[in-house]
Amino acid sequence: MARKLGVNATQRIALIKNQASALLWHGKIETTEARAKEVASYVAKIITLAVNTYADTVETEVKVADGKGKETSKTLIKDGVKKLNARRKIMSMVNDLQEVKGFKESKPDFKKRTKAIKYPLIEKIFDEYAPKYASRKEEKGQGGGYTRIYKLGPRKGDAAEVVIIELVD
Repeated sequence: MARKLGVNATQRIALIKNQASALLWHGKIETTEARAKEVASYVAKIITLAVNTYADTVETEVKVADGKGKETSKTLIKDGVKKLNARRKIMSMVNDLQEVKGFKESKPDFKKRTKAIKYPLIEKIFDEYAPKYASRKEEKGQGGGYTRIYKLGPRKGDAAEVVIIELVD
């Protein structure tokens, strides 16, 4: 049975979506124990979907003509059908967070670095987390177990159990 978390259904979905996005972007967040348990199962579904489909790519040869009419052959790597479906499903499950400009990074450098990335969180899931957890799955022979919860103690004010939830390395 799912936890209600003291809010109505639309607020609960938005809350879990926001916390899952923050967890996937930052690697760890601080929240209450009940929320952390809900977010952990939600994130596990997202990462499992990415792990199962991240290698599905299709290479195609394309002939490109430049300004002078000279044709060159170029190899494009696109998502396969399963990966594309998984990417769209994950896009509906998380709120895409945008890349932040570095402290000493100039605006042109930031634009150059982020030009090709349209959905940074989705790219991070497929390029960073999926290969890492797929190799972990091969090593240990098990899927899942992507998050860890540390209890910090009761919160001052309402005594709710506060925890840190983080992604396992």
